[in-house]
Amino acid sequence: MTADRRLGDATDDELLSAHVAGDAEAFGLLVLRHRDRLWAVTVRTLGDREEAADALQDALVSAYRRAATFRGEAAVTTWLHRVVVNACLDRLRRRATRPTTPLPDHAEPADQHDDHASTETRLDVRAALGTLPEHQRLALVLVDMHGLTVAEAAAVLQVPEGTVKSRCARGRAALAPLLLPHARADVSPVGGADVGRNPTRGADVPPVSSATSDELRGGRP
Repeated sequence: MTADRRLGDATDDELLSAHVAGDAEAFGLLVLRHRDRLWAVTVRTLGDREEAADALQDALVSAYRRAATFRGEAAVTTWLHRVVVNACLDRLRRRATRPTTPLPDHAEPADQHDDHASTETRLDVRAALGTLPEHQRLALVLVDMHGLTVAEAAAVLQVPEGTVKSRCARGRAALAPLLLPHARADVSPVGGADVGRNPTRGADVPPVSSATSDELRGGRP
């Protein structure tokens, strides 16, 4: 069995251990396995693709250097998310000390199923997220947009589960009036993986009614 095949079949813990032991390929394979989710967390938390790219790079460099400190008390993915969240928080706090940078006026690259309605709504959601306090935004991104359980999000954020529930509830309550009529006024219970995410597109958009979809499309059927 080749080294690439061996590492490809390895668990996250085994890849991280191999990296700590000096394997030059292990960390890259670990990052490749989870890159998309980590990238989405940074984009949705920071609302700016360039800043998100810098934050993700900072986080991965930090994880690469600090891998030996991982004690296995949580899943490797939880640890990676925690490093990424900390990098995002660093940038949010730095941003607070300088003039506000407007959110980008372009959407994330649309997939082949995206249309004008989902793109416009996704921009509205990103702008609305930017109005929330950082702790509420992170809780909503992790639980509602990425489908982490409350327990998993609590482990990432290193706060009690009740705190995550409270932050999600307050964040949803604050977002509801900002997203109307694009979002439904009713809010699903905490922990629902479908909240704020369209399962048919995988986009970070809230559920919308057919009437709202028509409105966003300019009245087109």
